Amino acid sequence: MNLTELGYGAAFSLIPKLPRAAVWPFFAAAARHGSRRYRSGNGGKGTATLASNLRRVIGPGPSEAELADLVERGLRSYARYYLEAFRLPGRPKAEHLSGFRLDRGELLAENVADKVGAVIALPHAGNWDAAGAWVAANGWPIVTVAERLKPESVYRRYLQFRRSLGMEILPTTGGDRPAFDVLEERLRAGYVVPLLADRDLTARGVEVDFFGGRTKMPAGPALLALRTGAPLYVVSMWFDPDAAAGRLEGPIPLPDASEGALDVRVRLLTQRIADVLAVGIARNPQDWHMLQRLWIDTPAVVKA
Repeated sequence: MNLTELGYGAAFSLIPKLPRAAVWPFFAAAARHGSRRYRSGNGGKGTATLASNLRRVIGPGPSEAELADLVERGLRSYARYYLEAFRLPGRPKAEHLSGFRLDRGELLAENVADKVGAVIALPHAGNWDAAGAWVAANGWPIVTVAERLKPESVYRRYLQFRRSLGMEILPTTGGDRPAFDVLEERLRAGYVVPLLADRDLTARGVEVDFFGGRTKMPAGPALLALRTGAPLYVVSMWFDPDAAAGRLEGPIPLPDASEGALDVRVRLLTQRIADVLAVGIARNPQDWHMLQRLWIDTPAVVKA
């Protein structure tokens, strides 16, 4: 067992048992350390990539000092995500319901009551695990996919973690059936299907314009909505002082057959998703946890 496996094992087993006040100082200290290293020019690759991504969001106007302040807030937000996510298992349902707020959530409630499945495209922002736990705590059926992390033991811990919150989790690869087929089936049965939509994990992504640059986003949310006719929403996500929060945007208009073949409509709809995601990210950039290279025209960060 390597250090990564040991670290995640300790986090999943110990953090839920400890008071938040006893653990948060360690997470906050790690964020401060990362911020100091970035300001000194010796930051890690992930922090440098986060800074590059945030510069794309805020544009050239703010100074380097202002960007460094934003990076520090971003690292604190990322630390908060991990702490609060690790503490979710074993919490009573009432805490899941109070730990996340969704503006316009009544639209989703209406869909579930009518047994209408809904596709929800969301960014790597705020606390998406708290959002999933909130959906499950409401008694709504929810299914999503999980990236197959390495080592396998870490992936399995995350699988167990999210399933313990009441979510059905499908692996992106290696499942008994193709994940897309199962998602389509669940949508037709009235499930809520949230999918992270701001970063493509395959070689089949759709190229879109995002904050003035070209990147690729997954085709899945658009294709599922077009294949099933299910309503498609985009969620903006952030942290309030006392809870994770989000706002449901949409339903996003679906292109009809007069606008082109299916692949053309998938591209059109994925661009609409990207446009709505950008508005939410720009509103709360400190809570966007994108530490991976995103834009095609941005060189990869190389750190010694």
